[in-house]
Amino acid sequence: MDRIYADCAATTPISESALQVMTECMRIHYGNPSSAHQNGREAARILEEARGKIAACIGAEPEEIYFTSGGTEADNQAILTAAMYGKLIGKRHMIFSQVEHHAVLNCIPALEKAGFEITLLGVDMAGNVSIKELKAACRKDTILAAVMYVNNEVGTVEPAAEIGQLCRERDILFHIDGVAAAGHIPVQVKELGADMFSLSAHKFHGPRGIGVLYVDKRIPVANLMFGGSQERDKRPGTQNVPGAAAMARALCDSVAALEEQTRKMERLRERLLCGLKDVEGMWLNGNPESRVPGIINLGFEGVSGEALMLLLDLNGISVSTGAACNTESVEPSHVLTAMGLSPERARSCIRISLSVCNTEEEIDTICRAVSEAVERART
Repeated sequence: MDRIYADCAATTPISESALQVMTECMRIHYGNPSSAHQNGREAARILEEARGKIAACIGAEPEEIYFTSGGTEADNQAILTAAMYGKLIGKRHMIFSQVEHHAVLNCIPALEKAGFEITLLGVDMAGNVSIKELKAACRKDTILAAVMYVNNEVGTVEPAAEIGQLCRERDILFHIDGVAAAGHIPVQVKELGADMFSLSAHKFHGPRGIGVLYVDKRIPVANLMFGGSQERDKRPGTQNVPGAAAMARALCDSVAALEEQTRKMERLRERLLCGLKDVEGMWLNGNPESRVPGIINLGFEGVSGEALMLLLDLNGISVSTGAACNTESVEPSHVLTAMGLSPERARSCIRISLSVCNTEEEIDTICRAVSEAVERART
């Protein structure tokens, strides 16, 4: 039996169109884009075409797009950029939400060591940040507010445009971790009021190892690394031209088919929830309305989420208990506990995350397998 992959919030399978672009680029356009000869100029042309396409997809300008190795690097560079700018103008206070990705939260010790004060915003039971609490947290010396657009564990969509407007009114930089959002919901960075926005290709059927940081052109970008003059001196190292080209293709394809894909994902989600409605002691985590349909985080009374994940794995179904970057941790999900779940209940949850590659037949198989696995785990 073919395995069923339902862990698309961790990574998606690369699309055929993106794979074709990537392999063609590696095979034919292998020049270094910094080289002055024809091979280099051709690679540089492809790189800049990719930059322009990605910019168009998110409503940015090409010179505001910086290629990175992925979402973690993009998040880190955004926070360092805010920190360097804050030092320059005498602002040393930052605001993060408690449910941010570890690529953001794990920057806090280094920020505090550098003299920054951090305020962590709580969330409600649906995983949403309170605008009222954010307003109260803002200070005259606040340089940055960082709130992810879509939570990668529960699928909740945050009120990013409202936050962006609030930050603009108070002259605070606004960074959006958009890794779980791009390619899944509409993204227009200027309309959202984002000063910085992170993307990662492998979350929308592109390749791993390539990401983007959008930075508004009025903001001086800080370096994470030092070396050559690539990416306008801000991200040295030979650029990943095949990855950039494939990322652009995957994002363009996802944006073009967004409405159709969303309708399919909503059908799959409703089929899954309907198929599991008779499982006793089951609950849904996250905002039931303001959410992406492909991320379904479910809890089961009296069941270990890890045991359930392993039972499903033995039956050929790949799901997760949370973010892939934190699978070795014995601690319960920081997202679920921030939403008010006890550690015990947080450990009773699994994340089923779907893509357009999944079928209705696979959903029916998942429902049967989950029901059987819950019953087996309880006995």
